[in-house]
Amino acid sequence: MKKTILIASLALIIAACSKKEKAYDATGTFEATEVTLSAEATGQLTLLSADEGQEVAHGSVIGYVDKKQLELKRQQLEASLRQLDASREQLSATRSSNDSRQLDMEKQLATIRQQIANAQREKQRFSELYKDGAVARKQVDDIAYQISVLEKQLAATEDQIRSNNAAFDDQNRGISAQIEGVAQQADGITAQIAQIDDQIANADIVSPIKGTIIEKYVENGEFVTTGKPLLKIADTQNMFIRAYVTSAQLQGIKVGQKVKVFTDYGDEQKHSYEGTVTWISNRSEFTPKTILTDDERADLVYAVKIAIKNDGFVKIGMYGEVKF
Repeated sequence: MKKTILIASLALIIAACSKKEKAYDATGTFEATEVTLSAEATGQLTLLSADEGQEVAHGSVIGYVDKKQLELKRQQLEASLRQLDASREQLSATRSSNDSRQLDMEKQLATIRQQIANAQREKQRFSELYKDGAVARKQVDDIAYQISVLEKQLAATEDQIRSNNAAFDDQNRGISAQIEGVAQQADGITAQIAQIDDQIANADIVSPIKGTIIEKYVENGEFVTTGKPLLKIADTQNMFIRAYVTSAQLQGIKVGQKVKVFTDYGDEQKHSYEGTVTWISNRSEFTPKTILTDDERADLVYAVKIAIKNDGFVKIGMYGEVKF
């Protein structure tokens, strides 16, 4: 009789335990956004001041690839650019000198024309005085001769100017073509300098995110090539748990929903966090072997991501629980 009562009591206890509500609706593992930082330049790794577990700021320089040859190449290009600038200035000065000489000759022509006009007025005045008998004929003839000399001088100067202008124009066209060629060369060198500057900037190893270095693949002094992985950095302050829920649970979950997240340290040692559902998979998948849901018999589940703010206790790969 006592044995029968004991068996019945045990059955009631087991039944009560089986009906006890779970403290969680789903479980999963904690993850973080991870970025693999690769070399953007080829050369010797002259400095890498980073160790696993070290926190780095976004945009902070944590190392350098040797850029001595790039800096020497830049100096060489700058010297070539200065030479081209000097050549362009010299050509421009020659063209300006030609333009100045043409202007001087035009002024010379204007002076001769003015002298002819003055002489013609003087001839007219003396011609009237000669008619009145006030001056001798020779004075009128001298002025006429002076006008004739000036006109011949004007014609000769005009011929010379036409010839010189044609030569100057040809020379200036050649100079302009040379200046254009020099300008194009300068543009090409400027573009090369910009490329070198970009390569020099890429020689700096810059953290793309704020986070913690979780893996280090190289050491100081190693030769690296473009694309070689150097470090892996994880954003351990903004972590998330990837959990799996059944289709029955899915109808009560939406993006932006606030939930409770618990870390599982074993022996019922837990920390509680406020979480936010940030992603729900559109496709079902078979239940991962390491995941438990409130319906362990379900074959198909949906993955969800729940973001939390890490206080330093949550580690990548740690198991956790979710209460919706």
